[in-house]
Amino acid sequence: MATVYRWRLAPEGLATRRQLRAMGLRPGGQEVVAEVHRPRRRRGPLVAYLYRIDHARPVRPMTPARTAALAAAMRARRTCPNCRVDVGYCIPRSLGMCVPCHDTPASSEGNCRVLA
Repeated sequence: MATVYRWRLAPEGLATRRQLRAMGLRPGGQEVVAEVHRPRRRRGPLVAYLYRIDHARPVRPMTPARTAALAAAMRARRTCPNCRVDVGYCIPRSLGMCVPCHDTPASSEGNCRVLA
């Protein structure tokens, strides 16, 4: 069980993942050292996991292959599976297709025109 601190009372030398990332660091495989609990009135507390800054490692640099893979993944999220057009925004998962395809009647599916 990790040590639990109240909100804003964690000792120096510990940071959350986001704080580490802002410093250009990552946890690097280390275990959670402590937790910070922020009380809330109606629900359970918010929990943040803390890692030691001195054991953190630098963030791995982006390689050209990782950049290309990320670009391909984002392009796939922007491409409508119905009309096969890059619509310029991430397709909502709730719709499963671009908004023009979703809003057109079923008889004219696949004929959407995206205004650029």
